[in-house]
Amino acid sequence: MKPVTWDSGVRWDDPNLRWGDPSYLLEPGDPGYVPDPTSASFPPSQPQTKRKAMPKHDPIKSRDAEFNAQLQTFKNNIGAYKVLLGLTDAQIASQAADADYFNQLLCCADISSNHTQQQTGWKNIIRHGGTGPISGAPVPPTYPSAATPVAPGIERRFRDLANLIKAHPNYNTAIGEALGIEGDHVSAPDYTSLKPELKLELSGGQSFIRWSWQGKSAFLDLLELHVDRGSGFALLAMDTTPNYLDTTPAPATPQKWTYKAIFRVGDQRVGQWSDEVSITIGG
Repeated sequence: MKPVTWDSGVRWDDPNLRWGDPSYLLEPGDPGYVPDPTSASFPPSQPQTKRKAMPKHDPIKSRDAEFNAQLQTFKNNIGAYKVLLGLTDAQIASQAADADYFNQLLCCADISSNHTQQQTGWKNIIRHGGTGPISGAPVPPTYPSAATPVAPGIERRFRDLANLIKAHPNYNTAIGEALGIEGDHVSAPDYTSLKPELKLELSGGQSFIRWSWQGKSAFLDLLELHVDRGSGFALLAMDTTPNYLDTTPAPATPQKWTYKAIFRVGDQRVGQWSDEVSITIGG
């Protein structure tokens, strides 16, 4: 039971209100409590906080050697998941052909690069001479067996196939890791060092505040924006989308408006306040 007084703000017809000396409000668990949603003691529903999925890097590797290894991993492991993921023989054969041809091209490029270095070194020895016996002339390189050429666009085809697989109802991250198509998790930022950057400009006589997530949108929820129009800072907005137009009517005479902001995660401020920036409005 919760003691109440006449000025507690409880409706006089609240089904859980008991007037007397003292007056009190029945709470859940008290004898006679009525679970009426309009009652001041009805437990408020707790909103479900949506947690952002941990962001990941692009699963398709950017470096040729890593991309080649990724193609080979997929090629060697996809057979076990063909039926589960509803793939056709043609899709698997196409990816295998892409993997084989790219592997050959990469091997040939590496062999050619090494041979070029040897040729350059030998050329310098022949031109300038050297110490000790002159030997070790480069020999023509041996290249791997030729693979069947494929059309340009191996990365695009592989990305499309990976996306198709991930959209299948039987897909899960464990399968993706076995196939090498799950990106690495992005490391969370150092929240203590985060600091919004504000830039001001006039837009139709109003103050337009430019800001961005600084590449950390996956880890941040809001920008808490404050303004000082001459009587101290006050909350202006909780903005969830970069850039904000201050629609407050401009004063009749020119006035300096100053802004500052800080990032938020849920109900908590994180990082540091931005530098204060000012603009003259009105007149």
